[in-house]
Order: sequence, then structure tokens, then C-alpha cells
Amino acid sequence: MIEAIEPLMTALQSEAASGPAISPSAAAALAVGLAAFGAGYAERGIGSAAMGAIAEDEDLFVNGLILTVLPETLVILALVVVFLV
Repeated sequence: MIEAIEPLMTALQSEAASGPAISPSAAAALAVGLAAFGAGYAERGIGSAAMGAIAEDEDLFVNGLILTVLPETLVILALVVVFLV
């Protein structure tokens, strides 16, 4: 069984050594996707805390809005970097 897989493994190893694992466009898509996932994960906690604070005191609306929007700058920055490269 191993003898049947050995030529395939040799071909894959020689091909992997000659170039990158993924194309540049796939790497850019992965970077933006991970940045968006991270921003969404951060907004999950920030948004609920901001809504709780606003429910207690309506004067905290601007602070809550700013703190909720801050993680989205991560995605914007990722998009800027992708289009500059």
C-alpha cells in the first residue's frame, strides 16, 4: 500500500518546494476573511456591553457607537492592504 502512495508523495513534495502553497489572490481573500471574522468576534462582546451601557445611561451612546465601530477598521485596513499589494 505504501509503495502505491510513494510516487504521489514524491510528486507533491517536489511541486510544493517549487512555489507557494496558495496563490496571492487566495492569500488576500484569506487575509480579508480572517480580518472580518476577527472583527465580528470582537463586536460580539463590545456590542452587547455597549447596548447594556446605553440602556443604563443614554449619554453613553456616542462612546458605545465608537467602540462598536472600531473593530471594523481592521477589515477596512485589510482591504486597503490587499488593494495596495
